[in-house]
Amino acid sequence: MLAVNQGLTPRHYLGKISQMDVENKLHRTLNAAITQVLRPLFRVLLRHHVSFGAFEELAKRAYIDVVIHDFGIPGKKPSISRASILSGMTRKEVQRLLSEPAGSLVVDGEQYNRAARVLTAWTRDPEFISASGEPQPLDPHDGSASFAELVRRHSGDVPVRAVLDELLRVGAVKYGSDGKLELVVRAYVPQRSAVDKLEILGADVSDLIETIDHNIEHGDNDPRFQRKVMYRSVPVAALKDFRNLSGEQAQRLLEQLDKWLAEHSGPNPPDQPQLPRARVGMGIFYFEQTLETDAPKED
Repeated sequence: MLAVNQGLTPRHYLGKISQMDVENKLHRTLNAAITQVLRPLFRVLLRHHVSFGAFEELAKRAYIDVVIHDFGIPGKKPSISRASILSGMTRKEVQRLLSEPAGSLVVDGEQYNRAARVLTAWTRDPEFISASGEPQPLDPHDGSASFAELVRRHSGDVPVRAVLDELLRVGAVKYGSDGKLELVVRAYVPQRSAVDKLEILGADVSDLIETIDHNIEHGDNDPRFQRKVMYRSVPVAALKDFRNLSGEQAQRLLEQLDKWLAEHSGPNPPDQPQLPRARVGMGIFYFEQTLETDAPKED
């Protein structure tokens, strides 16, 4: 009777109910996904003594930033009223967030990027590898194939001493018995500094969510690669072997992809300076979680 009074046929009414069910399921699934994302994030925040109030302020700032920059109406200047409607915040709150400086919310990962470039070049640049393709020990200061020259070629204007100190600090290089620098690891992975690791948290998790968002919106026509392999109930005794196997194969793949990207990177040709450029890459990560076993029941 209600459907007829609203000018809807039973079929149309059932169609609206079905659409509501789909939207409700989507929101429940999204809420569950957000909770999964926030749990490990909140563990990091609590471990570093970040209160919920501080997190809430960061979330508000990020929310408004996305509303303003990513959800504007083409051809129209972003407005406080529209930001208020989309975010659910008051106009006064939006105005406050836009008027106050963001301070240190934006982190520059240039130190990480430049240190990584130096290590990558040490394994790829013909001037710094042996005939068998292995990174050569390098004199710290002198010569055309020295560490100083490696840094000058591949890290921009960062002082050689600053790069060396950073790579020694994280254990990526060491001094050999002859005083030359030897490569210890082929990738820049901060081992001691929480600051560096938290910068990676922001960069890598952001990239993964960007890829998932792209695949939700455009996956049918323009999918981006996003896969994982996982088995439940793997014996703990086998984990070390899998860590080693996955690490070796993942590093090998990343080095191959790095070589391809290096060959296809560089400035635009002088006659086409306006050619579009893009930031592109591939991320691989290992994960494991200890499963809780049911306690034996008492007789």
